[in-house]
Amino acid sequence: MTRDPIGLALSLINRVAGQAWLDRLGLRPVVEKTAYQGTRAGFRTLALAGREFRRVNEWLPKQRLPAKAPADLFDLTLDEDQQMIVDSLHRFARDTLRPAAAAADEAATIPAGLFAAAAELGLTLYAVPEAFGGVAETASPVTSVLIAEQLAWGDMGLASALLAPFSVAQAITRWGSGEQQSRYLPAFCEESPPLATIAIDEPTPLFDPLKPATSATVTGSGYCLNGYKSGVVLGAESDLILVAAELHGRPRLFLVETAGADSIRVKPDPAMGLRAAKLARLEFKDLRLPADALLGGDDFDYQAMLDLGTLLRCGLAIGSAQAVLDYVIPYCNEREAFGEPISHRQSVAFMISDLAIETDSMRLLTWRAAARAETGQSFHREACLAHLLCSEKAVAAGSHGVQLLGGHGFVREHPVERWYRDLRSVATLYGGVHA
Repeated sequence: MTRDPIGLALSLINRVAGQAWLDRLGLRPVVEKTAYQGTRAGFRTLALAGREFRRVNEWLPKQRLPAKAPADLFDLTLDEDQQMIVDSLHRFARDTLRPAAAAADEAATIPAGLFAAAAELGLTLYAVPEAFGGVAETASPVTSVLIAEQLAWGDMGLASALLAPFSVAQAITRWGSGEQQSRYLPAFCEESPPLATIAIDEPTPLFDPLKPATSATVTGSGYCLNGYKSGVVLGAESDLILVAAELHGRPRLFLVETAGADSIRVKPDPAMGLRAAKLARLEFKDLRLPADALLGGDDFDYQAMLDLGTLLRCGLAIGSAQAVLDYVIPYCNEREAFGEPISHRQSVAFMISDLAIETDSMRLLTWRAAARAETGQSFHREACLAHLLCSEKAVAAGSHGVQLLGGHGFVREHPVERWYRDLRSVATLYGGVHA
């Protein structure tokens, strides 16, 4: 984010909100509310300025966010903008997502006003270059992972839904043509951004995302799309869907506008987890698309798209695993058996220690891969390693959480059983989010 007066003021407010003396004086709720409201107002001001710029320059050449210069050493220290984002989104996750998560999971729906609240924070602005109304200046996979972590700490299902439009904007920014960027990106900077998602997964055993069965054929006016997609986040509600399909023997992404598309059949695709993300199954039957529906040109890298999506899904896993850890520690310290807290038992203490070690291991490996991607270095190997570790340890984190709570971990009175179900998705899904 540009370090203009708005950014500097928001940074100062968030820095004050993190001081320990606020608790002693009982001022933390007031200051945090001020920080939250200030962040919303600041991002709304940035968005309005961007919209006016877009009206003056209706069509712009394609923009590519530059990579950051590689550092001599791998540094895990967050810069001021990243720390401000983490602080603001953690408050949002704690005050908005966490209280709404149980009801959203039970009803398999998204609370009214949630997208409006996220829009007021300017979430999608981080995905859009300044020329189109956003605040992004460089490619920022690390920041994207941080955003995913904080939102998933509140709830992974709701986080997946909030990140879906953000992910589509990221993909268009990274690979879209100038015309595609000018058409779609300014909309993500409006006060009410469009709902959008990415459809990759298919209802096929041992599905390989590099070999989608959904196919696109060339027609006289564009393309014709046929196939199925499953587990699509916000699939029934999205205005814009990026659909992975095979074209000339290669996987590509197609921009599909759902308004008036009679050739798309949608039905719910309920799953054991991510219920709040409103997963859907889509069928494309002879869907006609214009010639400019193909995302990007020769610079499109499908494998990199998958790898960046993997990193964001790892971020979701880290956030949920951290939520489990933060929940079980006070529970085990307060829960007594045989006259002492159960945390005094070595088996319990060791399990909590393992959970903390594994969560930090997931974080370090994911941040390392994201840092390489951010500086323009090869990161496929690192992304695969992060995905392998997170797929295994995310499931273990959910299982440990249920085990540590005993019978309480199995009932819906506590959120651990929901986190366990959501964490199972890390090893099984590919689509929906993108870094």
